[in-house]
Amino acid sequence: MTARNNAFDSGDVARAGIADVLDLQLSPLGEAAIAVLAPRPGEAILDVGCGAGQTLVQLAGRVGPTGRVVGVDIAPRVLAVARARTAHLPQVALLQADAATVPLADGSFDGVYSRFGVMGFADPIAACARLARLLQPGGRLAFVCWRSLQENELDRLPIEAAGLAITPDPTPFSFERREEIERVLAGAGYVAVSVQAFDAAVSCGGVEATLAVLTTVGALGKILRERPALAPLTVPKLRARLAVCDGGRGVVELGAATWLVAARKA
Repeated sequence: MTARNNAFDSGDVARAGIADVLDLQLSPLGEAAIAVLAPRPGEAILDVGCGAGQTLVQLAGRVGPTGRVVGVDIAPRVLAVARARTAHLPQVALLQADAATVPLADGSFDGVYSRFGVMGFADPIAACARLARLLQPGGRLAFVCWRSLQENELDRLPIEAAGLAITPDPTPFSFERREEIERVLAGAGYVAVSVQAFDAAVSCGGVEATLAVLTTVGALGKILRERPALAPLTVPKLRARLAVCDGGRGVVELGAATWLVAARKA
C-alpha cells in the first residue's frame, strides 16, 4: 500500500471512529447549506462526500418519503456508518465512488449538496461540470466549504496551541478564496453563483470530546495521524488551551469560518 493510500485509510478510520462527536460540531454548518439548497418534498438530491450519513438523514427529512437522496463517498468505513444510520430510510441510497466520476444518469437530480466534500477534487472544474450534468435543467447546487486556515479558529487554535512549525495540509482550504469558487463554477457552466460568508461558533462538547476530535481529524489531527510520535508533546498543550476556552462551562466553542455557496444549472 502506498503512503497516499495509508493516509487515506487512516483518515477514513479516524472519521468513522468519531462520527457522532464530529457531527455535533459540523451539523450547524451543514444545515446552513441545506437551508440554501432548500430541498422540497419529492425531490431527488445527491449528497457529495456524504461521510457518516448525518446529512443524508437531514436531507431525507426535507424530501420526505416520496423523495430520493443518494449519498456518494469514496471512504468505505464512514459509508458503513452511514448505512447503519440510514437503514430505516427507504428513500436513501449509498454509493462508494468518486463523485467526479460517479456512474449516475445525467439529469437525474433536482439538487446537488455537499458538506465539506468538494474541496479535494483533482480537477475541480471537470468534477463540478460532471455534477452539473447530473442535474436537471435549472437544478440547484449548494455546498459549504472552509475559508482560510487563518480565519478558522477551529483549525488554527490546535496548531498554535500544539506549538508545531508544520504547514498543515492545504487541501481543505482549496476553496478559501471567493474568486476561486466563482472561477471554478463559472468554468463548469453554472449560473447565478452566490458565495456568502458564514461564521459560527461550533462545539462537540467539553474539553475531552473536543480534544478527541481535534487530535483525530482536522489540520492537527492529520498531522498527528501521520506523525504519532508528536502526540505526547502536543496533546497536553492543547488540553490546557481548551480548558481555558471551556472556562468551567463544560462546553468548548470554537469559531468556524465558511462559505455558503449556491448556483444553478443553466
